Amino acid sequence: MLKQVSIYAENKKGTFQNITSLLQKENINILGSVTNDSTEYGVVRMIVSDTEKTIRILEASGYLCKSTHIIGVEMADEVGSLNHLLLELLDGNINVDYTYLCFNRDTGMPVIILHTEDIFEVENHLKAKGFAVQ
Repeated sequence: MLKQVSIYAENKKGTFQNITSLLQKENINILGSVTNDSTEYGVVRMIVSDTEKTIRILEASGYLCKSTHIIGVEMADEVGSLNHLLLELLDGNINVDYTYLCFNRDTGMPVIILHTEDIFEVENHLKAKGFAVQ
């Protein structure tokens, strides 16, 4: 099971670069990320090489952060792979809160990141269906 860091940050010029600069200085690698914004604030979700250290560094710089369990599912890079996964989730009556894409650095394969309500149950469901869950 993977963990992500959610960073709540003011939506202004230079904020995202400031976050990445702080992580770079501490030698923390960003393995995947997605940014969602609103008028004043945004949420930056990241999978990083050291979740706890990331939270300490960013909170010390005034950012509001939290860690969340997520599921990573490695998939073939071919037409219909995501649809197949989503059909299995639908068949299991599982709602997906959000998704984003990153890549397995070792294999080069796409990894879809999922957040759902009962992450442990969903992880077991996907493993039972033969998916490569990280």
